Amino acid sequence: MDYEPPFLNTYKTLLEKSLEEDTNLYSMVERSDDEQLPLIDLERLNNEEERDECMKEISEAASEWGFFQVINHGISNEIMEMMISEQKKLFHEPFVNKLSAETVFNLSPNTYRWGNPCATNLTQLPWLEAFHFSLTDIPNMEHHITLRSRLEAFATRIATLAENLVEILGIKVNMNSNHFQENYLPQSSFVRLNRYPPCPISSKVYGLLPHSDTSFITILYQDQIGGLQLLKDGKWVDVKPNPSALVVNIGDLFQALSNNVYKSIKHRVVAAEEEERFSTAFFYCPFNDAVIQSENKPALYKKFTLREYRQQTQQDVNQTGDKVGLSRFVL
Repeated sequence: MDYEPPFLNTYKTLLEKSLEEDTNLYSMVERSDDEQLPLIDLERLNNEEERDECMKEISEAASEWGFFQVINHGISNEIMEMMISEQKKLFHEPFVNKLSAETVFNLSPNTYRWGNPCATNLTQLPWLEAFHFSLTDIPNMEHHITLRSRLEAFATRIATLAENLVEILGIKVNMNSNHFQENYLPQSSFVRLNRYPPCPISSKVYGLLPHSDTSFITILYQDQIGGLQLLKDGKWVDVKPNPSALVVNIGDLFQALSNNVYKSIKHRVVAAEEEERFSTAFFYCPFNDAVIQSENKPALYKKFTLREYRQQTQQDVNQTGDKVGLSRFVL
């Protein structure tokens, strides 16, 4: 099929080397089938008698899990399903068109990404292709009107949800009530569309490598195929798909801002075996020069800007093939 990225040809040397080894990535760390991700009904925020308890559950989930699911979140199933439908059409464009996304789709450079050109072994190779849309890019998609309207509908509503959640989370850690208004600009966040192609060596590669997010929070809608897992107490826990729920996770920036009250947890995606998988993620971020510094003392991290954090991350990826993250900024 002309839309599939050429993983097998491009990474032939890595594949041949790895196939000589009898390894299974997913047997290296124990899995837990007993844990259930917290599920929070946001409709309770509109009830005076239940609002405080709902806010407490959100903060506790962010502290204990770093992940939670929300229902009655204000984004209809119709909007999410239409988003996935248009996403499929985009990813099924010819591969050569996707490589030229900045001209074919009138997008910024590096909007389309796949694999990992810095990978030195298969554990650093995600079996994934993705489109990264800054919110300022979306209005420029003149030749894909339907996709543009779906992205705008999704991003507008989910940005409002993100703002409400971070304000609730900020209360527990004594953050200035104006912090996010002062450090967040609409164009600083972005939407990422993910496709996990079927993988003939799914036991030897990740769909998406274990990582934490460079964001305040991330909000994800996943299809019903499944594959997302998070690391809790040394075990991988499946995030089972729920068609009515969005998955929310704390990012590195909020862990630093909260002085480790909230946890940015490692998560991964299992490589798809036979069926392609889709997800849509919204990353709520500050502008590049916003200073990340906890208001709680003693601070556990030195202050840094998002620009500095991203530069350090890119340097680490180029040198080691992987992100190091917050440990670079520990005092």
